[in-house]
Amino acid sequence: MNRRAFLGSIAAVPAVGLLTESHSASAQQALPTIRPKRLAPGDTAGIVAPASATFQSVDVAIARESLEALGLKVKVGEHVLSRHGYLSGNDKDRAADINRFFKDDEIRAVLPIRGGWGSSRVLPYLDYAAIRRNPKIVLGYSDITALHLAIHAKTGVVTFHGPNGMGRWDAWSVEYVKRVLFNAEAVTFENPKELADRNSLTQTENRVQTITPGQARGPLIGGNLTVMTTILGSPYVPSTDGAILFLEDVGEDLYRIDRMFTQLKLAGILDRIGGFVFGTCAECGPGEGFASLTLEEIFADHIKPLRVPAWFGAMIGHQTPQWTLPIGLDVEIDATAGTIKMLSAAVQ
Repeated sequence: MNRRAFLGSIAAVPAVGLLTESHSASAQQALPTIRPKRLAPGDTAGIVAPASATFQSVDVAIARESLEALGLKVKVGEHVLSRHGYLSGNDKDRAADINRFFKDDEIRAVLPIRGGWGSSRVLPYLDYAAIRRNPKIVLGYSDITALHLAIHAKTGVVTFHGPNGMGRWDAWSVEYVKRVLFNAEAVTFENPKELADRNSLTQTENRVQTITPGQARGPLIGGNLTVMTTILGSPYVPSTDGAILFLEDVGEDLYRIDRMFTQLKLAGILDRIGGFVFGTCAECGPGEGFASLTLEEIFADHIKPLRVPAWFGAMIGHQTPQWTLPIGLDVEIDATAGTIKMLSAAVQ
């Protein structure tokens, strides 16, 4: 399934860094890093819908009950069940829910209910001054990449790439949510080492594949490849100068993955990074009628020539389980071991 079909199926059911000199006006200078407060049982999380429409109230109930199972109280944004075509209400209304929750002293975390498409459209309407004055945990992935990148670029606030409100809250992923957001641990992220079954002689799932060995330190920046390339050249793109760039995607033919890495290269993004991590690319195939590079060959063409520590196969993407990664926080990667080490807690 390609990404267009993927986004269509959602509607049917009830970048980045200092740019080249010609684009330097759009590049964001790094701001002082701001860490939000940690979560504790009894805190309140606000559910918002910055992207695709949620068609059934049961989905909101599932998101609410999942957060309550974490010990949180829940407020639901006014427009979570609104609809404007395939979007959850018009752009200003979706942004208004986010702004309202950042100004609400009772709210400690803002959780998008789902991704899909549409978060990029709300970016001009967010109150970044209010977000900076009232830093809160923002957790999500996929299309929520646009919120993560914009908030960090405009405010310096650390946000978190992890489960959406309506996501699959498996025990492995929840453990990372608790360690990073509740316990304020400086976590070292690494893939599970268990064998797929007792008949296996070696690890066949969740394998680390090194592109270029070595270690590197820098701020962790990234998210969904398609979403990141969509907002390249805008004022909502944080600097990736010396950053550890992490990416994932879903439902894209591999020639499109190649095309997007070419875009990052031509925009001057890849030449400035200090390290690279790729997660999964679920349902990414060659496409009809196309001969194809493999994902490994795409990395050989675009990433290996950078000569920075790089690896792929991380627990990042549209498949569970997944890590809760702090966007904007300094980390250290080991491309041989396949680890991402937080150099400090991401919450206060």
